[in-house]
Parts: sequence; C-alpha cells; structure tokens
Amino acid sequence: MVQELVDAAPAATAVETHRPGGLPDAADTAGRSRHAAGLGLILGTSVSNQAGAAFGALAFPAIGPVGVVAVRQIVTALILVPTVRPPFRSLRRSQWGPILGLAVTFSVMNLGLYAAVERIGLGLAVTLEFLGPLAVALAGSRRARDLGAAVLAGIGVVVLTNPGPATDVLGIGMALCAAAAWGAYILLNRSAGQRLPGLQGTAAASAVTAAVWLPIAAVWFAFHTPTLPAMLLAAACGVFSSVLPYTGDLLALRRVPAPVYGTVTSVNPVWAALTGWLVLHQALDLHEWIGIGLIVVGNVLVSAGGFRPGHD
Repeated sequence: MVQELVDAAPAATAVETHRPGGLPDAADTAGRSRHAAGLGLILGTSVSNQAGAAFGALAFPAIGPVGVVAVRQIVTALILVPTVRPPFRSLRRSQWGPILGLAVTFSVMNLGLYAAVERIGLGLAVTLEFLGPLAVALAGSRRARDLGAAVLAGIGVVVLTNPGPATDVLGIGMALCAAAAWGAYILLNRSAGQRLPGLQGTAAASAVTAAVWLPIAAVWFAFHTPTLPAMLLAAACGVFSSVLPYTGDLLALRRVPAPVYGTVTSVNPVWAALTGWLVLHQALDLHEWIGIGLIVVGNVLVSAGGFRPGHD
C-alpha cells in the first residue's frame, strides 16, 4: 500500500509545446506516452495490491492474520533489501528516525488491515483504511470543497458501517487503526523521502520490520502449524501487496502529477470490493456499495482539487 509515495518521488510535469499548424512535437508525444505509462502503472499496482490482500485472506484459515503479516514482512525484506541495498552502515541518526517509524507503521497498518479483513471483509476494511490518506490530505486544507468532501466521506462511513446492535465494532476499529497507521505512514514516508533517495528508506524499514517479526513468526508457527499452500499464499501477498506496489508507485509518480495519482488510486476500495466478491465470495449489500461510493467520491474531490489551471 504505497499511495503515499506522492511525497517521496518527483512529480511529473507536462510538456505542452506544439509545432506550427497544431501538430504535436516529439516532446508532446513523449509526454503523453509517459502519462499513459504512469496511468497503467497506477492501475496495475492497484489491482496487484488488492489481489495480494485476497491471497493473504485465503491463508487465514491455516495461519491467521498474524501468520500472514509475518510472512509478508519477511518476504518483502528478502526481496527489497538485496535489490535496493540501503546503506545501513552510513545511515545517520536523522535518517533512522523515519525508518524506525515506518517499521512500526508497517506492522500496525498491515496487522490492523488483515485482522479487519478477517472480521468485516476485504471491501469494507480497505475502504475504511482509505480514510487515513484522506484525513492527511484534508488536515492542511482550508478549501470549502475539501470540507464538503470530508462531510461526504463521513456520511459514507455511517452508511457503510450501518451502526447497530449487529455491527462488528472490533473489526471496524481495527480498520480505523490501520487507517491511522496509513496516515502516519504518509508523513513518515515524506520525511524518509527527503533524507533517502528512491526506495532506500522503505527497504531499510522493511529490514527492521522483518527483524521484529522473525521471533514473532517463530512463536506463532510453533502453535499454528503452517501448510505449504498457506505459506505460498502469504508469500504471494508480500510480493503483490508490497514489493510490486512499492516499485510501481514510485515509477508512476515519475510520470504523472500527484493529483492524477491521488484521483486514480481512489478506485482502490472498488477493486477491493470486487476482489472480495470474486475471490473471497464476500458479497456486499446495497448500502455498503453506496458507502464505498461516497468515500471514493470524497477522495476524488480532494485529489482533483490539487489541479491548477495551466498545470497538468
């Protein structure tokens, strides 16, 4: 889940030069190709993220959310660290701060999300988690449009959760905990991106997270005997929900502006609901689809508000 790389990667800028007669020049054509590639990467990583979450959920009966998170963190580190090669020995104290913070948010965000998925389903859990980046985007805004978006998202939460005696308060609370961790992750990732280039901060944080989860995994699997299919599903979760999105989002943000990125990634809750329905057989009621739609629209309004005349 790396939509927050908006603040860690350089934003793309549009090249709007034309030849006489209105024909686009080579720079314009190249710019359009970059945008198309960026959009493809965003959509691809979005689908990959939700597919990975579904793989993880399929492993719950054998190893539970804790087992899935443990395997996901370890697999992510095993791939990212040797690939990115973060400079551990030369890291300064100012760089270790956000890295350690990211390690904490990785754990809280993923464990909260998967525990929520187990209780309330993939679509609802991912939609509620999406409130984290939305809250960060709204925090520093004073625009009336964004206030309206916040109200719309709040209504969406009420419609989605449909509070009542049968409401799974614990599952909703876990999803909101994941949302808060995602919000913190955005701020920490911004700080890490200012201190370390590319994926170095993320790779270093994944190594710290894996080191924390190794003893947890040893104890957990001593009492929850893993099966090969469950371990393979959890490993696939690490690849599809961590490694591919981290890389794809970073590349996408070099090709499209942050507002475009934020708008397109707003489709994540919809992908999650569809994936939950198709893969996990988690059908949603009409009020749940309406709630998801309201939250998605609220996020689109905030993201699209980042556009300015004369800028792409």
